[in-house]
Amino acid sequence: MKLYAIILALMVVCVLAFAGCRGHKVDRKAFMQLFADVQVTTQESLSPEMKTYYDMTLIDEAEANLVHEQFGQKRPIPANGGKKIEFRKFASLPKALTPLTEGVTPPGKSLSVSTIEATVSQYGDFVTQSDVLELTAIDNTIVEATKILGRQAGMTLDTVVRNVLQSGTNVTYCPKVGADGAETAVTSRSSLDNTCQLTVKVLQQVVAKLRAQNAPTINGKYVAIIHPYVAYDLMRDKEWIDAHKYTTPENIFNGEIGEIAGIRFVQSSEAKIYDGGVFGTLVMGDGAYGVTEVTGGGLQTIIKQKGSGGTSDPLDQRSSVGWKAMRTAELLIPQYLVRVESKSAAFSASAAEN
Repeated sequence: MKLYAIILALMVVCVLAFAGCRGHKVDRKAFMQLFADVQVTTQESLSPEMKTYYDMTLIDEAEANLVHEQFGQKRPIPANGGKKIEFRKFASLPKALTPLTEGVTPPGKSLSVSTIEATVSQYGDFVTQSDVLELTAIDNTIVEATKILGRQAGMTLDTVVRNVLQSGTNVTYCPKVGADGAETAVTSRSSLDNTCQLTVKVLQQVVAKLRAQNAPTINGKYVAIIHPYVAYDLMRDKEWIDAHKYTTPENIFNGEIGEIAGIRFVQSSEAKIYDGGVFGTLVMGDGAYGVTEVTGGGLQTIIKQKGSGGTSDPLDQRSSVGWKAMRTAELLIPQYLVRVESKSAAFSASAAEN
C-alpha cells in the first residue's frame, strides 16, 4: 500500500516536471483529482494486505496509549467461553516455626484459594465518510481516520483499566507543608491544598508500606503511573534519574521517564485527575491487578466500503471505519497498589478532571 502510494506520487512529480520543461500548462487541480480518484479505486478493492495494513495502523496508534494495563496479569477468555472470567488468588502460608521431629512427617498445609470474577464489556466507535470527501481528498482518508480511531481506542481501553485501579481504598494523602516546613497530616481528598505535593519522602513512605505487605517488585523496582504535572515536581529533585541514563535503557516500559526512591515512573496524560485539581498517582507491585479480554475480540478494525450498506445506502454515498474491543480489569491484591493523592502548586488550578 505504502509502496504503491510512493510510486504514484513519483509519477505525479515526474509528469508535472516534464510538462513544465516542455512549456505546457498543466491543470494541477485536475491532475491531483486524478490521483485522488486512483486512491478511491484502491480503497474500494480492499485486499487482505490492505486490511492487515489498516489493522496494524490502528493497533500501533492504540498501543501508545495503553499505559495502565501493561503491568496487569493478562487473563484472556477463550472464544465462546462466556463474558465472565475467574481470577484465582492463592493465600500466603504462615511461618513453619515448629521444629521437625526426627522420623515424623509433619501434618503439612493445604493451599487456600479464593476467586475473583470479572465481566468483560464491549467498547467501540466509528466514523462515516461521504463519497464526496473521498473524491475530493488528496490524503488517504481511511488511513487518517484509522489513526485517529486508534488513538481513541487506546485511550478508551486505558481509561477502563485506570478507573478500576483508581477505585482501590489503599490511599496515602500527601501532607500539608507550612512556610516553616512543618507537616500536617491529611486524611481526606477535600483537605488537600496546593502545599500537598508529591515528594520523595512521601514516596519512601509508600515504598515502606508496600514492602511491609511483602508486595513483590516488577523487575526489581516498584512502578508508578504519574501525570506529567505531578512528574514536573519530582523531576526537579537531585535524586531523579532520567530513563535514558539507565544502565539498561533498552528495558524501559511504555511511557517510562525515570526513577526515584526505588520506583520507576511511567508518565501518562491520562493518569487520573479528580475534581479540584487532585492527582492520583498509582504505585504498585507485581500481581496487584488483572486485565482480561476475549480471544479474537481484543481490538478489531472494521472497514465498511461504499456499496456495502445495501438499501440503507442506495446511492453508495457512505463508507465507514470503526473499531471494537472487549476489556475489563480487576484488583486482585489491593494491598499491592497504593494511590497517592496530591496537588500541584503550578498546575492544580487549571487541571481539568478526567
